[in-house]
Amino acid sequence: MANNTANNTHSQLIYLDGHATTPLDARVLNAMLPYLTEQFGNSSSQSHRYGWEAAAAVKQARQVLSNAIGASSDDPSEIIFTSGATEANNLALKGIAEAYFQKGRHLITLQTEHSAVLEPCRYLERLGFEVTYLPVQPDGLLDIHLLAEAIRPETVLVSVMAANSEIGVLQPLGEIGALCRERGVLFHTDAAQAIGKIPLDVQAMSIDLMSLTAHKLYGPKGVGALYVRRRPRVQLAAQLHGGGQEQGLRSGTLATHQIVGFARAVELADSPEEQEGLAHQRQLRDRLWSALAPLGGIHLNGHPTQRLPGSLNVSVEGVDGAALLLSLRSQVAVSSGSACGSGKTAPSHVLLALGRDRALAAASLRFCVGRFNTEAEIDQVIDQISVTIRALRLGDFKPREIKPKQD
Repeated sequence: MANNTANNTHSQLIYLDGHATTPLDARVLNAMLPYLTEQFGNSSSQSHRYGWEAAAAVKQARQVLSNAIGASSDDPSEIIFTSGATEANNLALKGIAEAYFQKGRHLITLQTEHSAVLEPCRYLERLGFEVTYLPVQPDGLLDIHLLAEAIRPETVLVSVMAANSEIGVLQPLGEIGALCRERGVLFHTDAAQAIGKIPLDVQAMSIDLMSLTAHKLYGPKGVGALYVRRRPRVQLAAQLHGGGQEQGLRSGTLATHQIVGFARAVELADSPEEQEGLAHQRQLRDRLWSALAPLGGIHLNGHPTQRLPGSLNVSVEGVDGAALLLSLRSQVAVSSGSACGSGKTAPSHVLLALGRDRALAAASLRFCVGRFNTEAEIDQVIDQISVTIRALRLGDFKPREIKPKQD
């Protein structure tokens, strides 16, 4: 695997928070730099070479992303560039609601979705739309039968995250897509955490809209994309108006360097080298879990196997969650929930939806083993966390069985 100098900036701090963001791969940076200096043109400027070069780079990047998700090979215009997955989610949900409101005003999503889906849903509710927030099973997976029962004649969209940003659980996209196609309902998935880590195929999975971002797979922050199916055509109302870029769906001058970086990150993630690296990440994650579980009172959150390769989320019984994070912050970069919800003191809504009580939900650690982590680092983390948990428990902790609460 390639070396990444950015990973050495904080040599004493081991980074295991890849669900929040990933370091920029040096190979991605090298691809971006020419478009910040020599090839700095605006892709909308079609009267000179600078604009043509930028437009060609954007077109090529669009094709790379289209190929990566199995979209139509002859129509890369299905890829709409955005500032990130949050904007893509907003464009998908609000754009569909506005375009199809005469057909119906009912949407379906999960209680465990990212706030970039839940907040637009709550906004739409204030406008008169109805949203069904489906529960998940204790392992974080959707019960497909509940979804089938929730779909109504007035349902216009189902939105289900491909890979959960906190527990890494992988939802059955193919089953959901087939059900939605059969019932004539559009299907959107937030695949920000999934691209480059699991196979994605919008055709085989009957996905109509897919949100993506670059910074979860060693690309730059500030750029994402929304796939919008054209055959059969999905109507979408623009949410950002101006110069008419991106077929009028997302106006604004395109950040060519970021788009090029996004495409390069996707190319690298799909390479045989990095796909093999995912197996290594899985091994390191399992090594971490195998060492923590014997401490007692360590509860795995989410499905044990149906999750992202580097993802591990645990709740630690018998410790204060804030004290646990505080004790680790100088040694291990790790979080207790979604980074987009940082600063919030409430326990994770995802873990509460799994049935964890508030104390266990608050005392959780979210790990994401990444491309540049080593076995030696994982062993250091194991030692540090083991010592920290034992110290916080003051030696008198007795583990007890924790069962998820039933509704």
